[in-house]
Amino acid sequence: MKFVEVCYNENGDSMTLFMYLLMTCIIVCLVFIWYINTYNKFQSYIIRMNEAEANIDTILRKRFDLLNKSISIIKANAEIEEDILSNIVKLRSRKLTNFDLDRELYEAINEFNHYKESYPVLQTSESFVKIDLGLNETETEIYACRKYYNDIVTDYNKIVRTFPSNVISKICHLKEKTYFDGRNMNDDILNDFKL
Repeated sequence: MKFVEVCYNENGDSMTLFMYLLMTCIIVCLVFIWYINTYNKFQSYIIRMNEAEANIDTILRKRFDLLNKSISIIKANAEIEEDILSNIVKLRSRKLTNFDLDRELYEAINEFNHYKESYPVLQTSESFVKIDLGLNETETEIYACRKYYNDIVTDYNKIVRTFPSNVISKICHLKEKTYFDGRNMNDDILNDFKL
């Protein structure tokens, strides 16, 4: 009888220990799977942001090239001797972020539109009209890419800031991203939306 009780206690203790080890392994595996899944989600957002930035780069390059081509056309058709679209010429040697380049190109487009309105003779030039249409197309494209990029950044920033995924973002040193307009929504600057 005592032999049966001793065997039962030894088997019971080993079964209990086995159950604890099994439960611990299951919990560790679940945490590890969750970590990998969340990390991969971060990487997916980063890849999508990089893709959107590459598309924005392409459109900004197209816009820059169109404005650059327009310089000689405006000078030839409007017979202007002064420097036109001078900030486009200056952009060739500067290294800018997409945010800054976009702002600079908007200023150049405003100057381009000024020449378009001030010199109606430019509307008769087929090359000038093609550039104008191209600039309008890039406006639509950049708007769509900017919206796509900002939507991805919103989703990415949500998982960077919310628990429990923020634990992984801290471990992996992942920071919030700024929106395409370059405005930081978390700072104390109130003039972000100043027109």
